Amino acid sequence: MEERSVTHSTFVIERRFPSAPERVFAAFADPAKKRRWFADDRGMAVEEFEMDFRVGGREHTQYRFGEGSPFPGVALANDTCYQDIVANRRVVMAYSMTLGGRRISASLATIELLPAEDGTTDLIFTEQGAFFEGADGPHRREGGWNHLLDNLSAELAR
Repeated sequence: MEERSVTHSTFVIERRFPSAPERVFAAFADPAKKRRWFADDRGMAVEEFEMDFRVGGREHTQYRFGEGSPFPGVALANDTCYQDIVANRRVVMAYSMTLGGRRISASLATIELLPAEDGTTDLIFTEQGAFFEGADGPHRREGGWNHLLDNLSAELAR
């Protein structure tokens, strides 16, 4: 029998974007924009992307790893439930990830958008996660979110 384990972790990422909070918020709220920066640039084939951006709404993304990856042919899924949304200010979401049909983590993530005097936006991303055996772990997850926020920056520059 496999020993069960869990690693708990909290991390915070702070970024400044040269866009108003309304524009940054729209990149989270608009399904076409969100798919571009969140799903399409993962180096994996996107098999499913569904998004219902409202409190209680759900988001589901499923990818398949390609050849040459650590998990060729294996599915990775992200299932999100939006807990709180304040337009142009905050998004709180609970999400879980599965790898090959096995749950690897459950997290609560908060995105805060703070307007700066010069018209830019300070984004504060806080994740509180439980990472299960076989998971990517908190350091890799933080790296993944940093990559996604780089993609968000590119989306805002469009």
